[in-house]
Amino acid sequence: MTAKRRFRSQDWFDARDHIDMMALYLERFMNYGLTPKELTSGKPIIGIAQSGSDLTPCNRIHVDLAARVKEGIRDAGGIPMEFPTHPIFENCRRPTAALDRNLAYLGLVEILHGYPIDAVVLTTGCDKTTPAAVMAASTVDIPAIVLSGGPMLDGWFEDELVGSGTVIWKSRRRLAAGQITEQEFLDAAAASAPSPGHCNSMGTASTMNAVAEVLGLSLPGCSAIPAPYRERGQMAYETGRRAVEMAYDDLRPSKILTRESFLNAITAIAALGGSTNAQPHLTAMARHAGLELHAQDWTKYGHDIPLLLNMQPAGKYLGERFHRAGGVPAVLHELIEAGKLHADTMTVTGRSLRENVRGRASRDREMITTYDKPLRERAGFVVLSGNLFDFAILKASVITEDFQRRYLSASGHDNVFEGRAIVFDGSDDYRARINDPALAIDERSVLVIRGAGPLGWPGSAEVVNMQPPDALLKRGIASLPTIGDGRQSGTSDSPSILNASPESAAGGGLAWLRTGDIIRIDLNQARCDMLVSDEEIARRKQDGIPPVPESATPWQELYRATVSQLDQGGVMEMALKYRQVANKTPRHNH
Repeated sequence: MTAKRRFRSQDWFDARDHIDMMALYLERFMNYGLTPKELTSGKPIIGIAQSGSDLTPCNRIHVDLAARVKEGIRDAGGIPMEFPTHPIFENCRRPTAALDRNLAYLGLVEILHGYPIDAVVLTTGCDKTTPAAVMAASTVDIPAIVLSGGPMLDGWFEDELVGSGTVIWKSRRRLAAGQITEQEFLDAAAASAPSPGHCNSMGTASTMNAVAEVLGLSLPGCSAIPAPYRERGQMAYETGRRAVEMAYDDLRPSKILTRESFLNAITAIAALGGSTNAQPHLTAMARHAGLELHAQDWTKYGHDIPLLLNMQPAGKYLGERFHRAGGVPAVLHELIEAGKLHADTMTVTGRSLRENVRGRASRDREMITTYDKPLRERAGFVVLSGNLFDFAILKASVITEDFQRRYLSASGHDNVFEGRAIVFDGSDDYRARINDPALAIDERSVLVIRGAGPLGWPGSAEVVNMQPPDALLKRGIASLPTIGDGRQSGTSDSPSILNASPESAAGGGLAWLRTGDIIRIDLNQARCDMLVSDEEIARRKQDGIPPVPESATPWQELYRATVSQLDQGGVMEMALKYRQVANKTPRHNH
């Protein structure tokens, strides 16, 4: 294949008008065996953004997959260069991995802008590695393709499927109810993670990797292949090959990402029973692509969509069966046949979404249903507002029959609930007081957590999926209505109202709520309000915003100074003006 244009890397390696700089760039790359002939050949340099490491076990498979990516790049006529990215690991990063999404974004922008890279393979897996990579690719705007690491194999414990993350939330309720021992809790959790890969449930990791495919940034079928399967290595090879072709075709994110492709993602997330964390991440990716998603888009394009995928936490099964049933292409096929997607959006294949999934209908109708015989009707998202917040989101697909009957089925008041607020300032406060008899928590209570947003935590934490006190769990009450200005794990089956914006630390309505206030939730009107007079709220404001922890590191201070609220994606607002920065090659360094 011959170049149709001059690659940006040639401004480093073939800069004969600045021969001293050309020599400087060439000589150090030769010290591990590259030859001047390779680097001056005009072949594209394809970066491999390596997100796998010992600190990021969900992505560690990429340490091995990179070899197959390199072979694909070489066979297609490119030159691979692998480099590390900032680690993001959801499970262990404290105080929250949400801090790292924007930091990893910044680092990747600088690498892709400042080094001789013509196209990039973005390796993803754990929750925030996908949005961080896509945000950076849009800012720089060189050809980019996403290679997912894939989910773990299905977990089994005592002859039952146990999904990563999902089993944690179920087991902690069972432990509190006295149904299992601590050792059984730990054994079930260990059984849920039997192999390399990210979460095997439809948590945030599976959701965001599916989103990359829906947006057109991955090869068809990429996201759902389990990490240990042979097809994962084959997909790595084909992704490397395709990255080279994209470099020659100059197929950049700006030619793929449109408002229509992001609206497709909202629809697909609803059909998949995807994570509520997709809302800030999708919004962030859209904004860095120069596009806007609005609150009403989640209702218009996601609320009335049925649940098509029978996968935990909204369903029964896990990632291996999803892959065997056809993966994301099979779900997209159903949505396109139903006329619910903008099917002519461009993808990394150079073909439309419609062309990519033609003939990909699933034959496993227990795992992926048809559109007219879904697992659940109207399974998407409900966007709420009121005097507690301007924006919050609720995932309808995890509202169980018991929860619907208990809280949303009062005679003459379907989908309306009033309850007494129990307010916690952060998760430490929640853990310390949830079983305090003085709070008098009963089945008509609403658990509220604040101080958990981008400013308050800082970073926004997955703490809204609060479980009831032990006394209620022992009576069989598995969940209470919960509200918060933080997030919750995408593997959680809690029907929480979350991502509330503005958050308490920014002066949102949750800051003025008090334990004992009555909260009215009206899903018909998409409202959530504290039944407190404006005069009383004004009086409470004189008490000031509830305190939050001080920043513990320089990055936390910088993060707080630049971050937006979750309804706006939690982005660094000052970064949005930088787009297509690769169009101008940086100055020489000597």
